[in-house]
Amino acid sequence: MPTQIADIIVPEIFSAYVAENSLVSTALFQSGVLVRNNLMQQYLQAGAPSFTVPFWQDLPDTEANIGTDNPADVATPLKVTARDLIVRKSFVNQSWAQMDLANDLSGSNALERVQSRVSAYWARQWEFRLIASLLGVLYSNVANNNSDMVNDVSGATGTVTLPGTNVTVPANTFNGSAVIDTALTIGDRLSDMKAIACHSYIYGEMLKNNEIQYFKPSDNSMVIPTYKGMAVIVDDNLVTATAGVYVTILFGPGAVGFGLSEPVSGFGTEVYRYPSFGNGAGETALFSRWNLALHPLGMSWNDGTGANAVVGPSPVITDLSNAAHWTRAVSQRKSIPIAFLISK
Repeated sequence: MPTQIADIIVPEIFSAYVAENSLVSTALFQSGVLVRNNLMQQYLQAGAPSFTVPFWQDLPDTEANIGTDNPADVATPLKVTARDLIVRKSFVNQSWAQMDLANDLSGSNALERVQSRVSAYWARQWEFRLIASLLGVLYSNVANNNSDMVNDVSGATGTVTLPGTNVTVPANTFNGSAVIDTALTIGDRLSDMKAIACHSYIYGEMLKNNEIQYFKPSDNSMVIPTYKGMAVIVDDNLVTATAGVYVTILFGPGAVGFGLSEPVSGFGTEVYRYPSFGNGAGETALFSRWNLALHPLGMSWNDGTGANAVVGPSPVITDLSNAAHWTRAVSQRKSIPIAFLISK
């Protein structure tokens, strides 16, 4: 009997391989934007579509007491406040199939090609879901928090000079000065910004201005383009409803927590034969399934109501980008290491 694709895919090993390669080998993880959260990982194995993560708020910046020698002066201890945020699970899967006769006619094995590309497929899916979630945070911030995470220069007039040069550009376009002002929305923590996600048009402007440098990690896993020391992530979903206006996102380390696990059933990877398909010629299918929690720091999720309600067991990408599903859970803007630049 000839070797089948099921003979060369050991499900447990293949799932571990896909998880490792679809996460660690992306710019998102190399930049430190996404950080594994053990609590999120643990809750993925429990029931319910969402779970609550408690956290302590930072100590308030109340001025310190001044000591005296009067025993009647009694200091009043301050308190530390606990809050919680809700993290939504996503239950996702995809499958690919080959008709055996097609392999015979083409002389190659389509499913072997699929096998080699599953990790890259899931890496792109995680990035799509991350960008959609961040756009939801952006729209929520505009609607509910006075746009304190946003620098919108798309309507600006006049020109600005690029930092360190004598070159002037229209003030409403992507430029280094606008990026600095965007980072400053987080105040004195602006140096925390370690990654920048942008549309390919904006990336092209970076290249044309000769502002891209390349960094190769010590493990030689991939070459990462950087802009002003920040790892660059290119995603063409970063657009607004207005043509020619783009969203650029700056991240600090650990800006997004995540957990990833196989389904509780244990069937994360499954290969299935349909011998009767194709009038007996046969078909082979590869199924890949994941439970995912991917959550921006400091935000809380809700499933929404009415027209904004999540339909089905998991939010789809359009749900993730809906402002109605995101609420700020922390008291300080500085506690969210994310900032948005809107520009032409």
